[in-house]
Amino acid sequence: MRNQPAPDRFTHVTDWVFDLDNTLYPHHSNLFSQIDVKMTAYVSELLQLDRTEARALQKDLYREYGTTLNGLMKRYNINPDDFLEKVHDIDYSWLDPDPKLGDAIRALPGRKFIFTNGDRGHAERAARQLGVLDHFDDIFDIVAADLLPKPAAATYDRFLALHRVVGEKAVMFEDLARNLAVPKKLGMTTVLVVPNNFEPAFAEIWEQDPDEEDDVDFVTDNLTDFLKNIRV
Repeated sequence: MRNQPAPDRFTHVTDWVFDLDNTLYPHHSNLFSQIDVKMTAYVSELLQLDRTEARALQKDLYREYGTTLNGLMKRYNINPDDFLEKVHDIDYSWLDPDPKLGDAIRALPGRKFIFTNGDRGHAERAARQLGVLDHFDDIFDIVAADLLPKPAAATYDRFLALHRVVGEKAVMFEDLARNLAVPKKLGMTTVLVVPNNFEPAFAEIWEQDPDEEDDVDFVTDNLTDFLKNIRV
C-alpha cells in the first residue's frame, strides 16, 4: 500500500492508539455488519418505520452527527445505554483469533490504547476474541468521551488529557480518514487502515474521504505486517 514507512519512522512514538471496528479487526470479518443491522432495527422499532425508511434515516444520522447514536440522542433523546446494549448484542465468533497481530502489538514499545466510538464492553469482547485485549493499557470508549464521538476535537482532547498523551509522541490507526484530521493537527502520526487488497486511487480511499488526504501519513491494508515493519 501507499507510503510504507522506514523502520525507524516510529522511534519517537511512546503511545500507540488504535480504533477498533474495521481497524483492529479486519473489514472482511464483516462483524460490523451485525451492528449495522441492529442499529437499523433499533431505529425501525423506535420510530415505527419500515426497514428501508429506518436504514435511510440511520445513514442520514450517521453522516450528520458522526454516529447513529449521537443523532438519535440529538433528535429523539434516546437512552444511550439501551442503544449500546442492543446494538452490541452480536456474535463475536465471526472474528478469528489473530495471534500474529497480538505478537505485533505486544512488541510495540510504550503504551497501547483502544479509542472507539463503541462502548467498552464491545471493545473488550472483540479484542478478547482476537486475542489482543491483554496487550492494551486501557480502552477509551464513547462513554469516556461523554457520548461525543470522533471526529469531534473535544473527544480527542479528552482522551489526551485523561491519559497524558503528547500528540507529537503518539500514532493513531483508523479506518476512517476523517477521524485522523484532528490527530494530525495535534501532532500525531496517522495511519489509515483499509480493507485487504484495497488499492484504489487515494482520492477514493475507504469511506470516500478525499478531503482528508493531507491528514493521512501512511496507508496499509495489513495492520499486522505494518506493525512488524515499524517495530523498534
